[in-house]
Amino acid sequence: MKTIVLPFLILLIQSTSSVYGQSIQFTFHNGSLKSIPLVIPTVMNPNLSPLSNSGIELKIGQNVYFYPNGTTKKRELLFKVDDSYQQNQVLEIDELIEKRKKELKNK
Repeated sequence: MKTIVLPFLILLIQSTSSVYGQSIQFTFHNGSLKSIPLVIPTVMNPNLSPLSNSGIELKIGQNVYFYPNGTTKKRELLFKVDDSYQQNQVLEIDELIEKRKKELKNK
């Protein structure tokens, strides 16, 4: 039994760590006329300029937060990077924020 379980556990740990060790390259696009402050813990706190593109690489499992009221008092989760995102994907951050604000209002 031990000879079967140990290789299985090693394989499981390796596959889990390889998924969470993967990074995805993104372009964050701000199509609005306002700056957008974001919080990406352990990475950076970017301030996306109006009508701009910003390249960023994030690991799977990374959370990205925004400020729904435009203040820096209370942040909310905008999205969590998972394997549904594709390499070099362009994210329309202003549109994601509007969608997320509506979700938060309907809670």
